[in-house]
Amino acid sequence: MKRARLAEVGEIRTPARPHPPFPGMEHQLSRRRLFIRHTPPTAPGAEPAVFVHGLGGSSQNWTDLADALSDHISVDAIDLPGFGHSAPAPRVTVPLLAQDVAAWIVESGRAPVHLAGHSLGGAVSVYLAATRPNLVRTLTLVSPAMPFANPRRSHQARYVAMLAVPRMAWFADRAMKGRTPEQVVDDIVLGTWADPDLIHPQRRREAIAEARRRLSVPWNSRAYIQTYRGLMASFFQAFVPGTHSLWRLAKHIECPTLVVWGKQDRVIDVRQAPPAALAIPDSRLLILDRTGHVAMMERPQAVARAMAAMFEEARLPLEPTDNAMSVL
Repeated sequence: MKRARLAEVGEIRTPARPHPPFPGMEHQLSRRRLFIRHTPPTAPGAEPAVFVHGLGGSSQNWTDLADALSDHISVDAIDLPGFGHSAPAPRVTVPLLAQDVAAWIVESGRAPVHLAGHSLGGAVSVYLAATRPNLVRTLTLVSPAMPFANPRRSHQARYVAMLAVPRMAWFADRAMKGRTPEQVVDDIVLGTWADPDLIHPQRRREAIAEARRRLSVPWNSRAYIQTYRGLMASFFQAFVPGTHSLWRLAKHIECPTLVVWGKQDRVIDVRQAPPAALAIPDSRLLILDRTGHVAMMERPQAVARAMAAMFEEARLPLEPTDNAMSVL
């Protein structure tokens, strides 16, 4: 593990106003149909990238980061099954989600890509980078959902026992019926942002529109709970000998990797950051102060500068390891 380096401010696009969510469309893959948003490059030579959102999120979560990096990479942001505009899958596990992402990378002809994943998407990206190294050029993990045994490492741990309740999706649907999209978004921002007041009004309006759409689809709660159960299965596997533990897989990741964490992350404790970075051979770590669980939304410029620096490092000979971390 070494300290993450930051590219110069001038190497990153700084738009005068937030860009609307980039357009996307459904694509029929060999495994299923997935909705993909594409950020067009703004400079020649931009390299292919694929971004994977977290639990309950969507491809919209990457809009600001993809825009900031559009001189460097051409981003395809995926809506995982059951989220955004993608229909649900009959079964959800971290390996199956990794196969969905791999299917897009292969069938779109873009490999190898700069892969980025947030939270659940970080776990999916770890699995993919370890098992299909030929598809991944660099890896960026934003608060990745790496397994932990201590429930105090996450405010969400108190909900795990509820997964065993029969017909949990039915109860969740009943609970959600009385909630407005505005309430749903405000609760999410309160739980994931270090300072909820910093969300741009345009981004809040876009999130409300997306929440309104999600509340209207019949699989909303079912997809969330099914995916949460699939993620928890990867946590349990991590402590069973002989399984595909994400911690064991991380040790086999060959590509340059950037681990980003918010110091005020209440969803997955920042104390997970050093172990996650140390598990990956060629890693660099960036811890952002005044940042919660969604660093790519709260601090897109800082994350973009660290990613751009890693892209440059990936083209150069390896430097001596500095066992430290960057804190901004």
